Amino acid sequence: MNEAIFVVNAGSSSIKFKLYRVTGRDVALLLGGALDGIGTRPRLQAKDEAGTVLVDRRFTPDEIASAPQAQHAISEWVLPHLDDVELIGVGHRVVHGGPHYSHPERVNAEVLRTLESFIPLAPLHQLTNLDPIRVIAERRPDLPQVACFDTAFHRGHPEIADRFALPDELYEAGVRRYGFHGLSYEYVSGALRELAPELARGRVVICHLGSGASACGLIDGRSQESTMGFTALDGLPMGTRCGSLDPGVVLHLIEQKGMSAAEVGHMLYHDSGLKGLSGLSSDMRELLASEAPAAALAVDYFTLHVAQAVAQLAVTLGGLDALVFTAGIGEHAPEIRARICARLGLLGVALDAVANNASETWIDADGPGPHVLVIPTDEERMIALHTLHLLRPAG
Repeated sequence: MNEAIFVVNAGSSSIKFKLYRVTGRDVALLLGGALDGIGTRPRLQAKDEAGTVLVDRRFTPDEIASAPQAQHAISEWVLPHLDDVELIGVGHRVVHGGPHYSHPERVNAEVLRTLESFIPLAPLHQLTNLDPIRVIAERRPDLPQVACFDTAFHRGHPEIADRFALPDELYEAGVRRYGFHGLSYEYVSGALRELAPELARGRVVICHLGSGASACGLIDGRSQESTMGFTALDGLPMGTRCGSLDPGVVLHLIEQKGMSAAEVGHMLYHDSGLKGLSGLSSDMRELLASEAPAAALAVDYFTLHVAQAVAQLAVTLGGLDALVFTAGIGEHAPEIRARICARLGLLGVALDAVANNASETWIDADGPGPHVLVIPTDEERMIALHTLHLLRPAG
């Protein structure tokens, strides 16, 4: 019987999942899908490795009103597909590993309690990351589960990149710049190494641009600095999150406007970013299609701040050999890539318009400037490999 690993990537309104067959030290996709629209318009979809639709089912909001209900529904659907495989473990994306976890970790009660303590640092993600772990533990307490952390890839940062300009006792207490989207960066940097080994050893900035957005500077595939810090609010403006913000604004809202900490937190996480700037939508596709001046402002703000982040990371790296775009916007929005790169001409960045519009892998123009690439990310495959290698160490 084939051995397999199940991967769960749970977000605030959706749960993505994939089932992989174990092939020695590697994995091969068997099926994948998602249950999205949790609490609003729940829909379960899945396809096999050949792209054949296996399920496309809609639920009422009451049927799937929470992440645990979604995980139960996924488990019920997946169970018949496990008849021909032996499930050896489940891998999970967990956004925040705090100062404790710099590598994937097998989950037990103590690990789960520690991860729960980080919920205030990633309120949009951490709780929903942990809910499926609890559900699966109830159904299959014997099944090993592995937490793979978005912060782990950045734990080797130089200390100067970890620090805030705050008293040392706060740093020792864990108030530091963690960075996120690490599973994506790890996958993309590995894909770049396979594609262009010499380039991957150089100075590379990867822009993970989606509803959550960040950028990371790497040398020889190792993270040197990231735009995200203590929480997933920091850095670039995002779909509904503000990105970098003068902390005095938070003090002003609490002390002068009378807002509670909870009200400020909700606004910064749910009503800011592209949604807050445009007053229309958090979806870049809708903003690009809109003729509203506020939509244009939001797009310009986003592209400017991404370009500024790339330039800042280039300073950290001492130059720029390659710029890589990934994630939903990064992979599928040629206009956004073009606008960002147009602002980076001072670094020698230049695009081939035809290649960019076709979203080819190599999209830079011929010349001496940095290479520019589009590399699709695959966090679930990275989680599957980490899970396999933790449960089955080499040798």
